Amino acid sequence: MGAAAGLGGGLLAGSAAAQFRVEISGVGATQLPIVLGRFRGEENAPQAVSAIVRADLERSGRFRIVDTPAGLDELSTPAYPDLRSRGADALVAGSVTRLSDGRFDARYKLWDVVKGQDQGGQSVAVPAADLRLAAHRIADAIYEKLTGEKGVFSTRIAYVTRGGGRYQLRITDADGEGGQVALASAEPIISPAWSPDGRELAYVSFETRKAVVWVQDLQSGARRQLANFRGTNSAPAWSPDGRELAVTLSRDGGSQVFLIGRDGGAPRRITQSSAIDTEAVFSPDGRQIYFVSDRGGSPQIYRQPLGGGGAERVTFQGGYNISPALSPDGRTLAYVTRLGGNQFRVMTLELSSGQVTAVSDTSDDERPTFAPNGRFIIYATRSQGREVLMTTTLDGKIRTRLLSSGLDIREPVWGPYGR
Repeated sequence: MGAAAGLGGGLLAGSAAAQFRVEISGVGATQLPIVLGRFRGEENAPQAVSAIVRADLERSGRFRIVDTPAGLDELSTPAYPDLRSRGADALVAGSVTRLSDGRFDARYKLWDVVKGQDQGGQSVAVPAADLRLAAHRIADAIYEKLTGEKGVFSTRIAYVTRGGGRYQLRITDADGEGGQVALASAEPIISPAWSPDGRELAYVSFETRKAVVWVQDLQSGARRQLANFRGTNSAPAWSPDGRELAVTLSRDGGSQVFLIGRDGGAPRRITQSSAIDTEAVFSPDGRQIYFVSDRGGSPQIYRQPLGGGGAERVTFQGGYNISPALSPDGRTLAYVTRLGGNQFRVMTLELSSGQVTAVSDTSDDERPTFAPNGRFIIYATRSQGREVLMTTTLDGKIRTRLLSSGLDIREPVWGPYGR
């Protein structure tokens, strides 16, 4: 067996996680200018809280950091005329203090510079190990206050790395940092899928030299086989209530979509065709599945109600469309299309209007999934000969590349809220 030993004892050490740096492209002129400097006392903390907050806000593409007056913290009285002269619309300042019990008290305050108003703040005391998460939550609060949308900086992503003949399933912060290894194997790991509560991951592992679907508890590391039937077992996807998963099984001959309970049991066949039906995902209300089928002669995305009724084709632009993902509000479908030759690009389809938009500028894209606020998509692609992760806004105007240090990265999936 290729799996790492000691899985029952929890996740492997985070020191093996890939290190990322961020590159942002396509940023327009609509960014909100914000002053954000170093937090007082953070030089004595294990994490530079303000740097994490700054990187989060910049990565969203919605903010532009402007010159920072020195010596500000959450207790300061802002000099609004000076800040306005710098072109700032908002100010964030804060502090990090080590408490007597070893925890760190991270504080911040937000001001509306245009209106000259205090917009409130927060104080949170956390262990040193949680300072990065505290910084992400500060960034979430600032993002929501200034945009009216819920932030996703404190959520997590899962992805698979390949290097040195080894595969690793990694769990990291949404910025690609702070990682842990959930599974290491000499055999491929594919198709990770988050449970709706964020406590478990389903995935396909070839460690027994065949495709088997596993479910793993991320806190304890305990895992169980969900689908190990004759033939291949692949493409797990959780129902919105977390009670069952859609999987693709070839146990009856051709590949078809089945539903199976989260703890296993007898699978129930959902699709009925002589074609290949695979890559099923649930609609947010749990009443339908979207899946890929070549029943029309080439791979296209179809939709089928779970309460009974036939499948209807959803994608019509392009002759090869795969890897469906639905936005949390169910209004937008992301998928990968083949443009000709061997070029693959992430597209979005507005389901109500049929409007199709190319959201990437690369040509070897795979596996798009939505952030839980529906504002961003993460996917894998190739750049300069390496597999990398990208995030993009739904219109494709703001793209962020997360670059690793030497490992190929694939199969990304964005986790839910609720960490």
